[in-house]
Amino acid sequence: MNAPNYASAKFPEPRLFQTAAREKLRAGFSGGHRSQMVMSPTGSGKTILAMFLIQEALLRSKRVIFVADRRTLINQTSEVADSLGLISHGVMMSDHWRFNASLPFQIASAQTLARRDWPDADLIIIDEAHTQLKAWTEHIPTCRAAVIGLSATPFSNGLGKLFSNLVNATTMRELTESGVLVPMRVLSCTKVNMKGAATAGGEWTDKAAEERGMDIVGDVVKEWTRHAEGRKTIVFGSTIAHVEGLVREFNDNGIMAAAFTADTTESERKEILEDFKSPDSTLRVLVSVEALAKGFDQKDVSCVCDVRPLRKSLSTAIQMWGRGLRASPETGKTDLLLLDFSGNIVRFSEDYEAIYHDGLDSLDMGEKLDKTIRKDDEEEIDHPANCPQCQYVPFRKRCVSCGFEKIKPNLIEHEAGEMVEFKVGKATVGDKLTVWEQSVTLCRGQGNQASAKGRAAHLYKSITGVFPRNMPDFDAVPNVPISRAVMNKAKANSIAYRAAR
Repeated sequence: MNAPNYASAKFPEPRLFQTAAREKLRAGFSGGHRSQMVMSPTGSGKTILAMFLIQEALLRSKRVIFVADRRTLINQTSEVADSLGLISHGVMMSDHWRFNASLPFQIASAQTLARRDWPDADLIIIDEAHTQLKAWTEHIPTCRAAVIGLSATPFSNGLGKLFSNLVNATTMRELTESGVLVPMRVLSCTKVNMKGAATAGGEWTDKAAEERGMDIVGDVVKEWTRHAEGRKTIVFGSTIAHVEGLVREFNDNGIMAAAFTADTTESERKEILEDFKSPDSTLRVLVSVEALAKGFDQKDVSCVCDVRPLRKSLSTAIQMWGRGLRASPETGKTDLLLLDFSGNIVRFSEDYEAIYHDGLDSLDMGEKLDKTIRKDDEEEIDHPANCPQCQYVPFRKRCVSCGFEKIKPNLIEHEAGEMVEFKVGKATVGDKLTVWEQSVTLCRGQGNQASAKGRAAHLYKSITGVFPRNMPDFDAVPNVPISRAVMNKAKANSIAYRAAR
């Protein structure tokens, strides 16, 4: 049998962030990180990034396993590989026609790997790695392979023990500005009333969310018809019973809708997805709990209805909303319309804004975000704040529409003209550029140089309140004198970091 010809694969021109992510991963492996996590927003093209990495490994005669946890994602990944010319791959999944263990490139079901011995591999890539499955969490700490986890929301508990390095590929803001994602427009609709609803572990129970959600299924359909009729839509409910209730209400009102849940058979799923993908399909609405929240990619979806109230899981909210953020200029799509029936956009708005603009600082930060309980402020849920500059709703600190940002008054003082100077304690340390230059100079001269740029950004943020934007590149910044105030701030940050560890 002839060896597979992986060199003939045809890839699109890599986006800048994909190239940067590959370089960061190479630097991480060179720095001794065998297991690394790549955070890249929903719709950014994580699967294409994975295929770039896979082809590079295959061209060096390495063996690669791409791991996913659902049949839909396995088939979707296999289709992407075929479309790029990486046709010589096997699929390790129960009863799959493409099983061929002899090929160096395998796309594998985590559930199948849990029932059999892992094949030897040089590189393992794990899709949706925030969903920690025993099949791979027990394998990767002791295997010899280099490991890359992919996730838009690496927030789950314990990821920092499995992956020693976090690579922020890009942010939602950068992708929206470059046209890869579309802006999200939010309409606040009739809310599921969760006042006094039962909780478990700080989160509302599925049963409580289902019972309360059933009360507004008519409102969901009525407001969708008013604001989003004609848009391809994904609706998220709390339980399968809630999903089925929503589907009945849509269908009873002459709107073709289908449930896509754990109870949907494989043949039904295939038929539904083929129908939904057709541009002129009469099926306009899919309703789901989890099955469509992660990894499902269809670019012409331009409306998401969130009818699944949450108090803790920011990652779930981001995954749901992200199903409609992919750009689709060929279909005339210009935005994502989020119809918020849950109140989630207000509960999570402050943390969502931070992730939208800056991504994550560390895997530990993501873990904390999914542990925090957001308690409803009744008045705020009913009357969320508007951005003072563009009126986008909701707004907390930094607008995800126009970028307007509140500056804490106690961090600044105004001098003559337009200059805004920053202080550490009572000492003035200069404007933003001066703070950035001092931060770079200090971190460039201390500690591990591989992390110097990140440390400089965090020192800058601790003084100014925001990460550096529109600043000279780290390597282009000249060395400047460092004030005692900045030096002391860096020492204080280091002490606080060690204490937290």
